[in-house]
Amino acid sequence: MKLITRAICAAAICAVATATLTLCVGKNTDIEGRWVQPVPGQPDAWQGIALEPDGKASSINMATLAYDTWTIEGNRLILGGKSIGNGQTIDFSDTLVVVRLSADTMVLRMDAMDLEYTREKCQ
Repeated sequence: MKLITRAICAAAICAVATATLTLCVGKNTDIEGRWVQPVPGQPDAWQGIALEPDGKASSINMATLAYDTWTIEGNRLILGGKSIGNGQTIDFSDTLVVVRLSADTMVLRMDAMDLEYTREKCQ
């Protein structure tokens, strides 16, 4: 009986660990997660995008660019949100081409500029 109980406990621990890892990192090429890059001219500061599983998005360390939604259409990432500044708030939608996506790197093309992001590791 003790052996069965240990086996059940081990299976439960394994299931919880797997679920936690999946929530934290996602699949190797899953775009969901927290993606960051250095702030230009400030090597110790980071900015980026948080893409949640339910299509919600948020900005990381970008007070004037407030993302709130995201969708994927083919190889395009469409980010929606609000641009905040100069006493006004303007709704926007940016369409970026997903050039490369791996477990830890995402490259997005905006017009002729490539933006490289690194997946933030779970804390």
